[in-house]
Amino acid sequence: MSELPNVSTTANDADQYDRYRELSMASVVSLTLGVLSLVALALPPLMILSISGLLVGLGALRMISRRPNDVSGRGMASVGVGLSLATLVLSTSMTTYFYLTEVPEGYRRVSFSELQPDDSRPDLPVPPSALELDGKKVFIKGYMYPSDKNANLTRFVLVPDMGTCCFGGQPALTDMVEVTLVGSQRTRYNRRRRRLAGTLHVDQDLKPVSGLNGVYYQLDADQIK
Repeated sequence: MSELPNVSTTANDADQYDRYRELSMASVVSLTLGVLSLVALALPPLMILSISGLLVGLGALRMISRRPNDVSGRGMASVGVGLSLATLVLSTSMTTYFYLTEVPEGYRRVSFSELQPDDSRPDLPVPPSALELDGKKVFIKGYMYPSDKNANLTRFVLVPDMGTCCFGGQPALTDMVEVTLVGSQRTRYNRRRRRLAGTLHVDQDLKPVSGLNGVYYQLDADQIK
């Protein structure tokens, strides 16, 4: 009479087998990046974590599929891929939505790149395309240039990036927009990117600004965020 296999012995053998399989480090990395990628929901530039976690996780799953008897970690890689994919889709959707809806009705989106000199017209301090914006309602984003006053501000200089803002010394003349808040608006200095809407004034003569060489661009801001 044949004996039935010992179920507990079979389970123990399976456990030992799993212990001897090598844990995929790519699976661990994918899971870690997947968890860290949750930050991208608040900071869209960190979507690179989502992309990295997705690529590493897919690579781990491919390797495990090719060597199922030697490598473990499929569950970790699957979770990492799932988290990375979810945060990538959500962050991309949120960024797209904000981009499409952030410009107030009646205002035109402009960037600092549109305010730079035209190499073909070295005789003009500002490009003709910028002169066409004079008196127009625009929406622009940038960073506040540090000043002696940090609170209850009604006027400040806007620059295109944090390098220009905090580490670049004197910004280029066309990298500065003097902002004047209209009405009772006030703000505090901070290092986050600001969004402003208002009427842009462009002049080919420099307007003096305390502590700086001067500006060609001034914005009477109706809105600041």
